[in-house]
Amino acid sequence: MGYPSLPLRGVKIIDFGQYIAGPAVAMILADLGATVVHIDPPSGPLWDSPANAILNRNKLIVQIDLNTESGVSQAQTLIQTADIVVENFRPGVLSRLGVNFSAMRKARPDLITVSIPGFASNDQLRRDWRAFEAVILASSGVFTDMGLSRTLMGVNPSFSPLPLASAYGAMLAASATLLALQARERSGIGDQIEVPLACSVMEGLAYNSISIDDLPLRYVTQRQREITRRRELGLPMNLSYESSQELLDPFCRNYRCSDGRMFYVVCPGHRYHTKRCLQVLGLYDELLAEGLAEETDVYLPVREWRSEVSLGAYPLPKYWADKIAGRMKAVFLTKTTNEWERIFGESRIPATPQRWLQEWICDDHARCAGLMIEVDDPVYGRMIQPGPMVWLEESGESMLNPAPRKWVGFDQALAALSVMPSKPPAAARKLVTSAGWLDGVRVLDLSNVIAGPHSTSYLARFGAEVIKIDPAIPLYDCSNTVIYGITHMRGKRSVLLDIDLPGGRTIFERLVKSVDVIVWNATDRQVKRMGLDLERLKSLNKNAIFCQIDCFGGVRRGPRSDYLGYENHAQAATGIMLRSGGSVDMPEEYAHVGTLDVMGGLGAALGIAAALYQKAKSGRAGRPRTSLAALSGLLQMPFCYDYQGRGMFDEPSGLGAKGYDALTRLYETASGHSLLLSACERDLPRFARVDGLEGFSNVAKEHRASFLAKLIVKASAEEWLSKFNAADIGAAICENMATLLSANSRQADDTPGTEQGSYSFSVFRNHPSGHTVTQVDSYAVRSSVGKVYALSPAEKYGTSTRQVLRWLQYSEAEIDTLLAAGSVSKAWSREYLPS
Repeated sequence: MGYPSLPLRGVKIIDFGQYIAGPAVAMILADLGATVVHIDPPSGPLWDSPANAILNRNKLIVQIDLNTESGVSQAQTLIQTADIVVENFRPGVLSRLGVNFSAMRKARPDLITVSIPGFASNDQLRRDWRAFEAVILASSGVFTDMGLSRTLMGVNPSFSPLPLASAYGAMLAASATLLALQARERSGIGDQIEVPLACSVMEGLAYNSISIDDLPLRYVTQRQREITRRRELGLPMNLSYESSQELLDPFCRNYRCSDGRMFYVVCPGHRYHTKRCLQVLGLYDELLAEGLAEETDVYLPVREWRSEVSLGAYPLPKYWADKIAGRMKAVFLTKTTNEWERIFGESRIPATPQRWLQEWICDDHARCAGLMIEVDDPVYGRMIQPGPMVWLEESGESMLNPAPRKWVGFDQALAALSVMPSKPPAAARKLVTSAGWLDGVRVLDLSNVIAGPHSTSYLARFGAEVIKIDPAIPLYDCSNTVIYGITHMRGKRSVLLDIDLPGGRTIFERLVKSVDVIVWNATDRQVKRMGLDLERLKSLNKNAIFCQIDCFGGVRRGPRSDYLGYENHAQAATGIMLRSGGSVDMPEEYAHVGTLDVMGGLGAALGIAAALYQKAKSGRAGRPRTSLAALSGLLQMPFCYDYQGRGMFDEPSGLGAKGYDALTRLYETASGHSLLLSACERDLPRFARVDGLEGFSNVAKEHRASFLAKLIVKASAEEWLSKFNAADIGAAICENMATLLSANSRQADDTPGTEQGSYSFSVFRNHPSGHTVTQVDSYAVRSSVGKVYALSPAEKYGTSTRQVLRWLQYSEAEIDTLLAAGSVSKAWSREYLPS
């Protein structure tokens, strides 16, 4: 079950995972060529879902009873052959069953173990909770903070079936596993890794939870202003969906087309995209004639602008937003969504139709590009599944025909692990305890917005040296650079460079020659234009790993591979937004900012780690790739498949969703807080241990929800949480991010937060921006050997230009000449955060 060309061929993994996160980690590594044995209890998987066919592809499945001595002995025997062991039980569960990672690593220091609990093992309050996905999401503010429109509509909290915590946790754990694996090639020593899902989802929502004191008004959107206005005046949050949409920027909203479907345009704050959009629609000249301005420098303070508005800035003032949106609405009604998709795609403007998941599964591009593939599953027959989520260009084709899951006996599983012994790692030597997995690795970051820059900031926490290049004259306005950069520029040096000028191109090529890894979020067309395609990069640096991220790319070329897009477009194209909104007329963003972007960044880091491992083993420098569309399958894992006889695509969706059924549902309580109950049919006997619910198992299914609603509303959320936890029934109070931020923040102390439990934020009172900034820590990955570094705050763009040029052996006079010519720049603005 491993292809000779794949980077993880010869790596052996034991997968104890259940539900999504653990099996997904092992699935991703199996897709990349690892040999994986998945262990289920004799009764079968704890989660009975067709999604298991995806999660266990490329794996051998063996049933072992860990409650027996013989079962524990079999598990330990399998582990003796393995490089990596993955599990996602509550802290201490596997150890109590007789599989003790710490003890095993004492005997085998080269072993890498990966634990993915719901809550952190050092979270004394929650570590023993029955942490189903919904429990983690409710506890982490996800159901309460699912978007600004929902807040304005008073839809709060709202249930979603998307496994956001497991998706982030799987990407963090898989990338950490491979980073530890490539580090083992140098040191001979493995690691013991923990990646709690609660920490993972908080890191994933970093762009939503950040707090910047005294944020200038120019960055506050119309929806945010309306929320503040209503709160200050004590007005209810009762806006209609239609009214909430009228508060959106015209270049970041849906438009109805002639076929009645919605077309999603997201191109705000870009020097060219917004202008191209109006030109394609035939509106640019007339709006300019009516006074729409284009500031030459939107990084000046607004008070210094020639006009109150600039086409290249986000958000636009309400007057202009309404005027432009009104004109755009009329034009979009003249063509179908498919016609507009072709026009915008060929014009290089980010936009896409809103589609349902079942449409995406059968989509031309998804099938051609390998974003959806076919697998002959032994249970469901010919099955359409998500394709590879991360791949290397040179071997991706081998990943499009995965082996279906296969049940085997213990002896057969052991034999499979013994067929291809992995080359032993370098002889163990005394490891410097402060060494990070990526110490000594230099990364050149050419990317923008969120996904690409997030990947390199993630690498920096493990010791990578990251040099970030941006244009000498910015392409994006400060909402898309400075605001997001406060999160993803941490731990980097910033250089401003004009690659189109001869002097800038020379600097760029010298940087390319000096690094180990290059990262860019770009389409194939853009990569070729930049001269970073395979052949031309080889002429500059044949040993460099080049990682590419885009929106719609796959292993193969598809009709829309070169179409531009942001994470909003991946959500729209793959059905996430229609699921979130619940109807074709009400598409709604899921989790607001960067949902798939962060996943894409982690996917890029995972690909880089796989390429580093391949290079260490074989000397070959690979070209890792991922795309936001490819990763949408992980976020929609519970229902992203099709086969003959599949039931309706009728999972919970829409603004009013409260849960799957009476046992997994949101309930109101006497304290005013919502309580999330998360249980299943086999938990019914446990309800007899809850005061007041002794006879609940006798209540007919159709009456359970009303029965529980009438009872739960009579006591506080805290009382019910205590009762359900005592009976080992999954439950959580629906928290909000503001509360979590307030309760779990500390003054920044140069530590990464890994000792702080499940929730951890740092307050930077002396932030370089001049504002007090509170942001989530880089704390989800906890390792016992590799050092995790606390990242320095994001420096102002251009701060390190001169320093990096000195490092490249430029003299002060040469640097001054380059600055005068515009080949480089030391800053985009006088202020860090333009006012």
